[in-house]
Amino acid sequence: MPVWDDLVGQDRVQAQLAAAARDADALVTADANGTAQPDAAKSKMTHAWLFTGPPGAGRDTAARAFAAALQCVSPDRALGGEPGCGFCDGCHTALVGTHADVEVVRTDLLSIGVKETRDLVRRAQLSPAVGRWQVIVLEDADRLTEGAGNVLLKAVEEPAPRTVWLLCAPSIEDVLPTIRSRCRHLTLRTPPVDAVADLLVRRDGIDPDTAAAAARATQGHIERARRLATDERARARRAAVLKLPQRVQDVGSALKAAQELIDAAGEDAKQLAEETDVKETEELKAALGAAQGGRMPRGTAGVMKELEDRQKRRRTRTQRDSLDLALRDLTGFYRDVLALQLGSRTAIANADVRDVVDRVAGGSTPESTLRRIEAILACREALDRNVAPLLAVEAMTMALRAG
Repeated sequence: MPVWDDLVGQDRVQAQLAAAARDADALVTADANGTAQPDAAKSKMTHAWLFTGPPGAGRDTAARAFAAALQCVSPDRALGGEPGCGFCDGCHTALVGTHADVEVVRTDLLSIGVKETRDLVRRAQLSPAVGRWQVIVLEDADRLTEGAGNVLLKAVEEPAPRTVWLLCAPSIEDVLPTIRSRCRHLTLRTPPVDAVADLLVRRDGIDPDTAAAAARATQGHIERARRLATDERARARRAAVLKLPQRVQDVGSALKAAQELIDAAGEDAKQLAEETDVKETEELKAALGAAQGGRMPRGTAGVMKELEDRQKRRRTRTQRDSLDLALRDLTGFYRDVLALQLGSRTAIANADVRDVVDRVAGGSTPESTLRRIEAILACREALDRNVAPLLAVEAMTMALRAG
């Protein structure tokens, strides 16, 4: 399978990356053969890239596919073939995450700190061990702290000759100006719903009707669509969220709905903790040489405490992410309401709850719907500023009631 197959609806970006991969291949090949280097001024390859686009657009997919194309060692390249065959050892190991020279960095915490970034920078100074390039894929560049961003800046300004940085963020404003000015910027768009449904059928074996419904409900968000199509809990959670607009009739129901949203997000975090925390803790204890009965060797309390702190931060991040997903579902619901109120003929995303959308649209005005959407966006912004989640959500549900 070619490395670009999972990059849905991004023809322009794919063409730019494929061209850069060809020039990168020519550069490495010339260096290996001792022949004249291609004209750098005309090359479409550069040492730092910034992938931006809305959630679900495939920023990370594009970066990993490009990393694989850069490591392609298919013999067909010498015969004029395109880098990125998807079959050779370089492509395959890069895509599955086992290539020695492709480091994919993602975080399940709220931020990426200075220490982790310094470790990345040190790795970036190394020459490729087995591949053609040393590639660092930073999937959550928007989560770099200011100090971490400043550490990264030096590496992006003065990269090692065969090192490539691939940074991913929702928007260009989420990255320090000094860093983004040194990167080649690629903007991805939300993939078409039909293309996402086709990917779910082709890649994940989901039946066409379920895939189409999930793609439409998530408006082209690939991973959310896959989860909605395959996870019963995700479908139940979305159904509960979409009932909220009809429930917030008075102060009491608004406050109750807010508490239920918070509790549901907390349950998500708890489930993840149950799945991962115990395993992590037991593995670390074994690595540290825990005695029978769980007694730890002296001097290991600090390491265990560091793991506990990390797990606590991860639970906070999971709760925030789950809550934000619910808020995006609510925004989509009211967007459908507004479309009906304005007489739009565009197909609505939440067709499975069309009766509820119709009732809310008929019982309110476009102005009140806009105020409700603004209240949801204000809640998301408040959560980004670390406002107490319950207070932020209560303010939102009260506004939905009063809108």
